[in-house]
Amino acid sequence: MHKKDRYKKEEKTDPGGRNPAAYTDYKSPKKAYLAIFRIQFLESIQYRAAGLTGAATSIFWVLIQIVVYTVFFTYADNVSLPGVSNGMSLSQTVSYVWLAEFLLLMQPSNFNPDILRKIESGDVGIELCRPMDLHSLWAAQNAARAVSPLLWRGVPILLAGFLPPPAWRLGPPASPLAFLLFLVGCVGAWILCFSFSTFLCVVRLNVPWGNGPCYMIFLLAMVLGGTYLPLQLWPDFLQPFLLLQPFAGYTDLPLRLYLGTMPLSDAWLLLSLPIFWSAVFLFWGRRLMHRRLKTIVVQGG
Repeated sequence: MHKKDRYKKEEKTDPGGRNPAAYTDYKSPKKAYLAIFRIQFLESIQYRAAGLTGAATSIFWVLIQIVVYTVFFTYADNVSLPGVSNGMSLSQTVSYVWLAEFLLLMQPSNFNPDILRKIESGDVGIELCRPMDLHSLWAAQNAARAVSPLLWRGVPILLAGFLPPPAWRLGPPASPLAFLLFLVGCVGAWILCFSFSTFLCVVRLNVPWGNGPCYMIFLLAMVLGGTYLPLQLWPDFLQPFLLLQPFAGYTDLPLRLYLGTMPLSDAWLLLSLPIFWSAVFLFWGRRLMHRRLKTIVVQGG
């Protein structure tokens, strides 16, 4: 048999007798990133007891916030302070607090520990040996880390929201269409959360000043996202800035749709803003990583 013909014949099967065409698709980048997403997701939900304990803590914190807002609105009504509610009733604010605590679980408050360990130890060099794009790999890991807490912590929070007395209870959406748009907004919030988290991981790559400034940025993003105070309760002159800044899509924009505090005719704007800022973070994160990898110093032995 001619050498070239023998090579073609051996190319059809591997030593185990399998046809490579049967599993070549598994080696595609999309399959690899989905596998990374699945592994990171399963690792994040394995500590179920810790997740349920965190849910109990979140529920207790929501009840404290409801008490504070009840006093706040009652005092404002008694003294007739103008504009203090700024288009939100107490019942809407209570629903906002329950859903904000749910959406908080997706928001990055720190770095992915696996990524941070590899950055600090120099194991990024090992990641560069993988036949995958490093930025896409980190995005897949952060995406799984953003959605996994919703299972063990988020579901108990939502269920607990329907148990208190009516004044403290999670209310229904403004309309079926508002609820559908709210779900779409939650998907946009998830994309925005892991896009920004990946961007900060790239910022942290190959820098000497440690993690402190990034943790401050994480906290600032959560504040500007309306996690701790609805953005509609901020002063009127700040409303245009708060609506258009990158982090409003974390919490405030989806909840405006759910509560009906903004016309559904403006839904296209509320839903497009998180996608726009996600694209910005992913684009500049990829470009910054391309520059950082040219000067990265891998230490260790």
